[in-house]
This record gives sequence, structure tokens and C-alpha cells, in this order.
Amino acid sequence: MMDFQPATYYLPHESPMVFLEKVCAVDNDSAICEVKISTEGILAPFLNERKALPAWFAIEIMAQAIGVWRGWHGIKKSETPRLGMLLGARGLKSTLHEYPYNSILRVSVALQLQDDKLASFDCHLEIDGEQIIQARLNVYQPDELELARLIQPPTSEEPTA
Repeated sequence: MMDFQPATYYLPHESPMVFLEKVCAVDNDSAICEVKISTEGILAPFLNERKALPAWFAIEIMAQAIGVWRGWHGIKKSETPRLGMLLGARGLKSTLHEYPYNSILRVSVALQLQDDKLASFDCHLEIDGEQIIQARLNVYQPDELELARLIQPPTSEEPTA
């Protein structure tokens, strides 16, 4: 059994935007991570009045599990974790509108297709072994130049939309 660092080690994010705590498994084609919904945990700032996590956070949780997968593979090649982009989700099916207090969300992502910069993953979240949401996420890994162009504010010479 392999020991993993906390999820923050594999992600370029900083608190409070890290939504995963524990990395359970990573291999060539998949990753499994967990996060607990609690008032003391990393999701505490996002809990509603019932101390539950709204279901729309699931997309980012799944995307971050993909980021953990990518970060783990990058670190094996002595690369630092890099920002990726979520292009979209397909086939999203959810059984809950919020995730209850004290639940442990277990997210699984499985690579379906990958080329140089694009990838597609089948993803799902479980609580107590019951699948509560599934989707196929399409992601993009920009290179450093593309990323700089995307996050840099436009100059006076560049047209704005």
C-alpha cells in the first residue's frame, strides 16, 4: 500500500479553495480522494445553514481529484503542480441537492481519453458506498505561455470583449 501526501501537495490551489483532504489511491488511469463535511474541516466556509454542502460543489471536487491525479503524475516527473481548466461536464446525474454534515465524500476519477493537453474522465462521488453523483469531465492543461495569456489582464493595445 502506497502512502500519499495530503491533496494540497498535488494541487496548485491554496486554502480556502482546496476541497479535498485525503488522497486514497492514484495509479496510471485513476485517483480516489476523500473529504469530510464538518464545521472544522476545509469545507467549513462553504456549508449552508444546515451544515450541509450544496451539491454544486461536486463539480469542483471532481475536478480537483483530476488535479490530484495530474499533480501526482507530474511530481513523478519532477514537475510542480500546474493549473488546469475544466472545459465542461456531460451526463451529470445527481441524487442529492446537498451533502449532509459529517459525511465523508469519496470521489473517484477514471481516465477515459487523453492527448497532449486534453483529457476526459468518468467521475463519481459516494457517501457510505452509495453513488450520489456522476459525470464525465473534460479538462484542458494549458502550457505556461497559454496560461499566462489567459490570466493576464488585457493591455491597452488588445481589444476587449
